Amino acid sequence: MRCALEIAHRGWGESCVVGVAAAGHEIATRPFQLVTGRNWKGTAFGGWKARTDVPRLVNKVMTGELSLEGYVTHEYECLEDVNKSIDALHSGTCLRAVVKIKPTIQGETKSFP
Repeated sequence: MRCALEIAHRGWGESCVVGVAAAGHEIATRPFQLVTGRNWKGTAFGGWKARTDVPRLVNKVMTGELSLEGYVTHEYECLEDVNKSIDALHSGTCLRAVVKIKPTIQGETKSFP
């Protein structure tokens, strides 16, 4: 991360740290890197603002403008499988897991379009 800041252009260069570092880790640089005009930014979740952006996203899903199907890699049929879903997430074989709390009734539509 320090290297990304140091290779940014003096005067207007910008380096952006995306995500969350492991607990206890720190980022360090020499103050000279910042006083010469470089800019260091950080973001988690892509800079989304929960209050305004999440309702907009939910609306897109509910109207069918955005499909979630491509983002779900595993589905589990009941709450008793929640530990299996957590194991799959920790193993790295699963991107997103959906754990169904109630069984799907035949003929009932999915919870998202």
